[in-house]
Amino acid sequence: MSSITQPLLPKASTAGTMSAPKKALRIVHLTSVHPPFDGRIFYRECTSIARAGYDVTLIARHDRDEFVNGIQVKGVPVTRGRFERMLKMTWAVYREAVRQDADLYHFHDPELIPAGLLLRFKKKLVVYDAHEDVPADVSAKRYLPKPLRGPIGWLAGTFEKGASRYFSGVVAATPKIGRRFRFRVANTAVIRNYPSPMADPVPVNPWQERTPLIVYAGVLCDDRCIGEMVKAMGLLPSDFPATLRIAGKPSPPSYLREVSLLRGWERVDYLGLIKPPEVAQLLNDARVGLCLCQPTPGYLESAPTKLFEYMQAGIPVIASDFPAFRAVVDQSRCGLLVNSADTRAIADSIEYLLTHPGEARQMGERGRQAVAQAFHWETEERKLLDLYDRLFKTITV
Repeated sequence: MSSITQPLLPKASTAGTMSAPKKALRIVHLTSVHPPFDGRIFYRECTSIARAGYDVTLIARHDRDEFVNGIQVKGVPVTRGRFERMLKMTWAVYREAVRQDADLYHFHDPELIPAGLLLRFKKKLVVYDAHEDVPADVSAKRYLPKPLRGPIGWLAGTFEKGASRYFSGVVAATPKIGRRFRFRVANTAVIRNYPSPMADPVPVNPWQERTPLIVYAGVLCDDRCIGEMVKAMGLLPSDFPATLRIAGKPSPPSYLREVSLLRGWERVDYLGLIKPPEVAQLLNDARVGLCLCQPTPGYLESAPTKLFEYMQAGIPVIASDFPAFRAVVDQSRCGLLVNSADTRAIADSIEYLLTHPGEARQMGERGRQAVAQAFHWETEERKLLDLYDRLFKTITV
């Protein structure tokens, strides 16, 4: 699950177990859905493998070609509409991938599975990066007719699993997703969306200098409980000093108008889509981070990157009481868990953290320490480099 809080370019790391290749093997990452500077794809995976000595190209929907942080970004023109993207964009990404003639291709979207199969037909190494639990994700799509969601989800999942047998490897964003593939693909690696260390971290504001600010940074949509957050702000006492600051892009665009009509919006400061350094400063000014989601199958079993980014920033979190969220928050003792549909519980949790600054500061510090000790990208980077190392040993360089 991706987030607006993309990490900056990480510091050089010695986390990878393999040395830089003697020859600059070419790896191309492909996406038709994600933006070019996606946190997982660009700032974590591509950055890590470029630093390890590979020649890295990213093909993505973008208005130009450019060279950023040692990575060649090849732009594919953006198409309009979901179905046009799935047809024209997939074909455009595939044609550019063939032109690149890489040693290994790593793609990130289920709709690119046909392209991945064609590349395997050309005897190329191909890795499928499964970000989401496809059957659960498709079954929750609101744009599909409700009676068809389950059958379409099952068909999509069956096709995905069947196709995966032909790929050289699979990368899964969560253990649950990984379990869908490990009996079909020997080279399956679970690589979580843990945050990267910041190259130029923002100096931490002393807790007493922070304002009573609650933050959410990410996509604005119904699944992320933006409406519940706004309603919770409307339930706080009228004289209670608190502001909810939101940064992100609404999906669909009309969603912003919908939530702006809710009681509580008068206490919201909407920033729009902001750049990663600005997100880092936003989190550094806050005292509470909100990580709330609807109880869809995809969210119940995975902790969003946003949760770890709040922890990395040293702010206590208010998170949905789901199994994966609970495992992180309870283990780290870094925040409070609530029923994401209970706006009163959300409001009470906000009020509690803002009126107990000592306890809130300690929660934030425990979260920061947990990310530094366990929930960090270096452990995942090692697994990615090891996977590539195993795959390249199967070919003659």
